[in-house]
Amino acid sequence: MKSIDIATDQGIMIKPRELIEIRGAGPLTLADRRTFNILLDHAWGKDLLAHQHSFKISTTDLKHADQTNQRLKRSLRRLQQTLVIAVQANGDEVTSQLLGSTRVKSNGDLTYSFPAELSDLLKDSSVFAKLDLEVMKSFSSKYAFALYEAISRRINLSHKFVEELDIGDIRDILGVEDGKLTTHYNLRTKAIDPAVNEVNAITPYQVTIIPRKKGRKVFGFMMGWSVKDVAGMKKAYAELQRPKIGRDVRLDGSQTDVVED
Repeated sequence: MKSIDIATDQGIMIKPRELIEIRGAGPLTLADRRTFNILLDHAWGKDLLAHQHSFKISTTDLKHADQTNQRLKRSLRRLQQTLVIAVQANGDEVTSQLLGSTRVKSNGDLTYSFPAELSDLLKDSSVFAKLDLEVMKSFSSKYAFALYEAISRRINLSHKFVEELDIGDIRDILGVEDGKLTTHYNLRTKAIDPAVNEVNAITPYQVTIIPRKKGRKVFGFMMGWSVKDVAGMKKAYAELQRPKIGRDVRLDGSQTDVVED
């Protein structure tokens, strides 16, 4: 079954694999990523495959609690200006903007479309993630947001629950911008650890990302994932209901062991 044929349950959105772990999305903020997912979810259906089809949504439904009209417009412009590279199932690479034309009307409605390249990319998609809308609203780190999407895409792979990644892979998964967090220490403390801690705190999934070393040099990572048991689910739900402020203090920041190769 193709991704576009999957009906969405209330509170859940479908996101095709081709729009997860896209390269070039590093400059996008957490707010940008949330905005794109809301636009995608609102447009979900056969019309999404039609070139230049226009969709309409109220900016009230689109904005987040702390987002002004000007901040929303800046997010829309970044989505229009950011060129990303998505990989199809056959290995072909497609370069596209994430968002086409937009128009914010005086009555508060936004009309928008997706680029033709993006529509063509999705027509044959058959692998997807199911994302919880409430969970997506609750992240405080864009790296955690990206990791949640990546794990949601992998979680139903019955033949696989661990993956070897090189440094470029983990940067793509987390959406780390080129030229930033270039040392292992900065990558781990600013992106990997916060992402793992927050995903483990508020989602149904348990994730580990362990560095692999040759001598003292980190050359890659081992990423593992699983679905939590009932007790873990209840704990995640309880944390999801608590304020984001102070979450980093509540989370377990214990270090993982290094895997030698």
